[in-house]
Amino acid sequence: MEVLLAKANHAFTDCFEIAETLRAMANDTEEQVQVEKNEESYLIQLAGRTTPKGLHCLSIRLTTEYLLLQPEERQFPNQHKLQDLDFYHYAVFSDEILACAVVVNSTTASAKEPEKIVFHVVTDSLNLPAISMWFLLNPPGKATIDVQSIENFEWLSTEYSSALKEQKSNDPRYTSALSHLRFYLADIFPALDKIVLFDHDVVVQRDLTGLWSVNLNGKVHAAVETCHESEASFHSMHLFMNFLDQFSAKRLNASVCTWAFELHLICVSKAYFPGVLLQGLKRPLWKTESLPLGWITFYNQTVALEKSWHAFGLGHNSGLNQGDIEHAAVLHYDGIMKPWLEIGIAEYKGYWSKHVQYDHPYLQECNIHE
Repeated sequence: MEVLLAKANHAFTDCFEIAETLRAMANDTEEQVQVEKNEESYLIQLAGRTTPKGLHCLSIRLTTEYLLLQPEERQFPNQHKLQDLDFYHYAVFSDEILACAVVVNSTTASAKEPEKIVFHVVTDSLNLPAISMWFLLNPPGKATIDVQSIENFEWLSTEYSSALKEQKSNDPRYTSALSHLRFYLADIFPALDKIVLFDHDVVVQRDLTGLWSVNLNGKVHAAVETCHESEASFHSMHLFMNFLDQFSAKRLNASVCTWAFELHLICVSKAYFPGVLLQGLKRPLWKTESLPLGWITFYNQTVALEKSWHAFGLGHNSGLNQGDIEHAAVLHYDGIMKPWLEIGIAEYKGYWSKHVQYDHPYLQECNIHE
């Protein structure tokens, strides 16, 4: 031992300086790792907001074809069913062509009675030609479909549009009027009683007829609750709401369960709460996005659906339980990693891509592949 210590003292004459050098190297390495993590996060966020070249090509291709059609050729069949209460009415508000196609295709493919389905797609004027042309070329089997532009809604006031622009966010997902249309369903579909509203990043795996028999017990809304931190899409009310404001403090309980909006049944005749949005824009009641606004709008007006209706997290969590995914009626790719983007989580893409017609000539031309 004495010999070893002597050799060590001879080899390392100044241990203090060596320790300091190693400590500095470790700190530099940690800082570099953090910088790279921040860069990675930024690039993922950027990729999530950027339209892939293939989808941009597809949009232009479809728009060009649509503009060559005569007015009568732009009409969808069976328009008399759009206000018929004997049918199952579904809606999706989106500016993504393939996302809309997958929602429609997966819903009709899973339905026991697809002829009783009516789909209402709402988009903006820029994407109306492309989305319309897609469904004119690829009609949803026996189901009925209609595509509208948000710009045709004259009741969507200038006050509302300007109020959205006042929100402190650079993310178009939160300032887009399409994200807030769920609160104006009574204006969009005045003749309907109930409607099932989808986010555009979902895939339907099971017949949804059972949703229409859910007893709302006089309430407005039915959705799956997210009550536990272990759940993929858990959101705590107090993290999104400003409970220092008396409006929130007096009306809301910070500990109640929240719920997901990616699949929900709504009683249309009662779902009209535009005043809540304008109230929130006058003072900071919630963080900038439509999720907390929905919690306020349907607070104490929601019936909880069984968990098996809805599986969350496929757009941000790669460690989900496979059994939960397989048995869920609807899969939701919530998060930035959408299945139509290269950054989508590989093990979950198959549930979405099997509803895409990759052999379609336009997709081939635009180099869109599985």
